[in-house]
Amino acid sequence: MSLDLKTRLQELAQAEGFDAFGVAPLEAELRREYYLQWIAEGQHGEMSWLERNNERRLAPENIIPEARSIICLGLNYYQPEPERRGRIAKYALGADYHKTVLQKLKRLCRVMREEFHGDQKPYVDTGPVMEKPIAAQAGLGWQGKSTILLNGDHGTWLFLGFIFTTLELPPDEPAREHCGKCTRCVDACPTQAITGPYQLDARRCISYLTIEHKGAIPLEFRRAIGDRIYGCDECLDVCPWNRWARITQETKFAPRPYPDLHEMLGWTEDDFTATFAGTPIKRAGLSRWRRNVCVALGNIGETDDLPTLRKIADSDDALAAEHAQWAIKEIEDRANALCG
Repeated sequence: MSLDLKTRLQELAQAEGFDAFGVAPLEAELRREYYLQWIAEGQHGEMSWLERNNERRLAPENIIPEARSIICLGLNYYQPEPERRGRIAKYALGADYHKTVLQKLKRLCRVMREEFHGDQKPYVDTGPVMEKPIAAQAGLGWQGKSTILLNGDHGTWLFLGFIFTTLELPPDEPAREHCGKCTRCVDACPTQAITGPYQLDARRCISYLTIEHKGAIPLEFRRAIGDRIYGCDECLDVCPWNRWARITQETKFAPRPYPDLHEMLGWTEDDFTATFAGTPIKRAGLSRWRRNVCVALGNIGETDDLPTLRKIADSDDALAAEHAQWAIKEIEDRANALCG
């Protein structure tokens, strides 16, 4: 019966558009020692929520004491990046995945309750869940040397969702690791945030610096950030397993059109909120967004961008102003070098 139930649940997940399905046991291997050491060394930076609720994060059986299985689901989000100034990580090109994936999970939970009378709790990157190790235990893929989950069919491009359920389901075999001697992700990281195979110092990561970090971006990383204005896909893009990546079928993840960096830098709070409503970018806020745009213009901007940068440099937004001053000097230095 449990195998028939699992087959039915997999069919329901496919009908919702999920591209990967697996079941992990509650006693999943979670790399507990590494995680606690990583936190103790402060490599999580300002992400203080990762220090909390570890009695549940590292012991999934404590999340729902009555749970018997963890259903793990993957949703492909790959799409080519648009040609424009300023790169945005692919996961943030369209609608906020939290809402999209959670809606799908809730519909699955409702059917599970109605048909099989189980109690369920869904998670999408919001609760104390060790997503990647659990997904690896469920056979959805393996954690590569970048720490990203790699899937044999979809490479690095899966959003992960989880349903903790009281239903007893046979677990899948954990995925085998297939990175071999490849170190492309380690070698490609612009800021050397991947300090070794399976080791990530978030404080150096461009995704962390442009999204989670609230203060000034350290000078040592600004040029390495290049034209990235929200997140970074460098270690994902170079992975050989992405040769089989297919464009997502979820239309909500399609890239949204945005104006040029020059125009976005002059936005008001209302402009920012209206443009990024319903996207992951909205949580950054206008000041951090300006900060990121200034860094990108410092690296790729031209003299035509200087008037807008000077306005920001003279504004009351202290965080953006300092980065605008840096960008102005970088552009002027490049222009002088060309003339000299």
